[in-house]
Amino acid sequence: MLNFIFAWLNRRRQPAQTTELYTAIVTQARKSDFYSQLGVPDTLDGRFDMILLHAFLLMRRLGRVRPDGAILNQALFDLMFADMDNSLREIGVGDLSVGKKVKQMAQAFYGRVEAYESGLAADDPGMLKDALVRNLFRTAKPSPERIDAMAGYVRRTDAILALQADQELFGGNPSFPAPVW
Repeated sequence: MLNFIFAWLNRRRQPAQTTELYTAIVTQARKSDFYSQLGVPDTLDGRFDMILLHAFLLMRRLGRVRPDGAILNQALFDLMFADMDNSLREIGVGDLSVGKKVKQMAQAFYGRVEAYESGLAADDPGMLKDALVRNLFRTAKPSPERIDAMAGYVRRTDAILALQADQELFGGNPSFPAPVW
């Protein structure tokens, strides 16, 4: 009962579009082409990393709109990790371990944000590819073509989100391109 009350209170404080944005992130991250065509490991970790990648890309764009973007980013972060907490509990992780695991997941997110941000900002396209290999493909050995395709997808997504009107994003409708090989 207490969890329900806290969840209700958190939803009341969230901007209304937070759920729509998070749903868009998860929906995009679950597209089968990432796993079947682009070689992202179709595992719990691979799916987690796809969610983090899309959250990073959307939050990067939202962060350019002050102060509303920062508020929405925080709400999105909070919802994402509340969902991670809930997912861990659903798969049977013990209550005493959940907090520690969520903390590790948050630290992983921050590490990926730094790596992907550096990769997108660098003049060297190899930096983004290296970040993707270390983080997204960490348990796989993708071909150079798949790494190139995934790096292209990340850059394309970043560019499409950059061009999207603030009103569309704040309306809960981010535009993610199709994952292509």
